[in-house]
Amino acid sequence: MKQGKVLLADNHQTMLEGVRNLLEDMFETVFMVADEASLMEAAEKLNPDLIVADLSLPVTKELNIVRRLKKAFPQIRLIILSIHDEGTAVGECLVAGASGFVLKRTAVTDLVPAIETVLKGDIYISPSVVQTSGKAGET
Repeated sequence: MKQGKVLLADNHQTMLEGVRNLLEDMFETVFMVADEASLMEAAEKLNPDLIVADLSLPVTKELNIVRRLKKAFPQIRLIILSIHDEGTAVGECLVAGASGFVLKRTAVTDLVPAIETVLKGDIYISPSVVQTSGKAGET
């Protein structure tokens, strides 16, 4: 059974397309944006069930996109995509309110399980982060 709406945010068109292809069978509607302003506007208008956003998305008002989204939409479920596999990056995202952290290089295998886990209310971290960094929650 398909979920409702997911909002994808990444300033790399190739990544957006690849992630969209993964999620089209899971969600009724997949929206894509490429910058912070569009992400904030779409999140407000669409009220998505989930946001999947690039950690490196340029952000103007907060230190990272997680803080900005959680301040504006505290109830939102958020999965971060990142090239960074350091435990500190993961820890900062989780402390700021992300529900999941998926490495871009493992998104093909990790994103669907991450979404399933996060939509159940649990936390998901790409296994390779934990393997390379020790405890992912350490900051």
